[in-house]
Amino acid sequence: MSFLDKAKDFADDHDKQVDEGLEKAGDQADQRTGQKYSDQIDKGVDTAQQRTGAGDTQQD
Repeated sequence: MSFLDKAKDFADDHDKQVDEGLEKAGDQADQRTGQKYSDQIDKGVDTAQQRTGAGDTQQD
């Protein structure tokens, strides 16, 4: 099993934790850029959450 296969399995098995981690990373990026790119960061986080695991588990 390759590294990518293991990473995909992890994301599938821990979707909620992955989504929370993506959200925290987005918040950090937003903070470090002075909220200058908030819309782009939010869109990127949402897209990443939808593509990891079984889907987006975060509720707005």
